[in-house]
Amino acid sequence: MGESTLKQKFDCNGYVVIDKFFEDKQMDHIDRLIHKHFGENPNFQHNDEFLNKSQTDVIPWFPLQEGVSDFDAIEGQENFRGLSEAILGAGWYEQSCMVMFSRQGSLGQAWHQDCPPEDSECFNLNRLVYTSDITDETGGQVVVVPGSHKMGLLPAGNPVESLAGQVVLRPRKGSLILLHGHAWHCVLPIQRGVRVSVNYRAASAGTSEDVTDICVYRNMRYQFSTARVLEERVG
Repeated sequence: MGESTLKQKFDCNGYVVIDKFFEDKQMDHIDRLIHKHFGENPNFQHNDEFLNKSQTDVIPWFPLQEGVSDFDAIEGQENFRGLSEAILGAGWYEQSCMVMFSRQGSLGQAWHQDCPPEDSECFNLNRLVYTSDITDETGGQVVVVPGSHKMGLLPAGNPVESLAGQVVLRPRKGSLILLHGHAWHCVLPIQRGVRVSVNYRAASAGTSEDVTDICVYRNMRYQFSTARVLEERVG
């Protein structure tokens, strides 16, 4: 599928899934590095208020900030960069490389938008890379409401209940998901083993580097830089 067709699908749905985008050998190498870093039972890094209200059991790691250059090899791939430019336009830029690790039995991630949707032109692009299969047996599936990146604010309510029109995605090893930062999305609980993904966030030219500092959940707006709830939301 060509870049123009993928961009059309992205503009329509707010996400695109491309299976076998990356080679198994490369994914196996990155997966080993991730598991070596986290070990068997890493500690959460957010405060208790965030963990309780967001119902988000994810432990982040920023490998490029620690000089782990193996992750640069993915970012530098020509097809990866070309597809990013097709969606974001000339002058787009890389924001961060964030590994997301969830332990067996954890909740996953409640419904959220990565950045406030009031300005439709101001958003981040999640470029999600999967180093192992996400299945119904493992849990950790990605759930998204197609077209929700154009629907404005995520409705207030129960942080984890199903939403009308939702679609469950089951990426495999080597899959790439491109996800609009305004899209309504969540991650289901992890049933078996651990769940990892790597998010190479990017944004279009002129988009603020702190575009994802404020995240919208169904029960709150949360600011990461100050570690505080900006708004309580009641459905």
